[in-house]
Amino acid sequence: MAKTSSQTLQEISDLAALSTDDLRQRWTELYCVAPTPRISRDVLIRGAAYRIQEEAHGGLGKSCRRQLKRLAETLQDEGAIPATQGQTFKLGTKLIREWKGKVHEVVIAGDGYEWAGNRYRSLSQIARSITGTRWSGPRFFGLEAEKQAATSMVTADD
Repeated sequence: MAKTSSQTLQEISDLAALSTDDLRQRWTELYCVAPTPRISRDVLIRGAAYRIQEEAHGGLGKSCRRQLKRLAETLQDEGAIPATQGQTFKLGTKLIREWKGKVHEVVIAGDGYEWAGNRYRSLSQIARSITGTRWSGPRFFGLEAEKQAATSMVTADD
């Protein structure tokens, strides 16, 4: 018989009241394997809560599992996974920003950006040309850009 949402929430809430030994036992019941000896109480609670939700609502979708498998294989084969850019846009996408009463339109091109009839390698170059000061181009145009996304790597050592 399937649990109701309120039963699932209550089961998760009850985890905090369990002793560490009881949490270890609950983990073993949920995962069919004992947790490692040095795992923290917080991780025991979070892991058990995740598994309870997974059982109640289903796990990760097929596409997400495939992507995780590909990433794990890349990490194993190459020792690192390149960080992804926060957002990607199709060629021809227009970014529009008003600055001091003038509207500026940037078009995303294959090898950079077009603005005011010229090509630029980065949005920051365009933002600097528009404002006369150093700006983060993605921030200037209102894009959510992760810091150092282009250069950071997730490695097997992390």
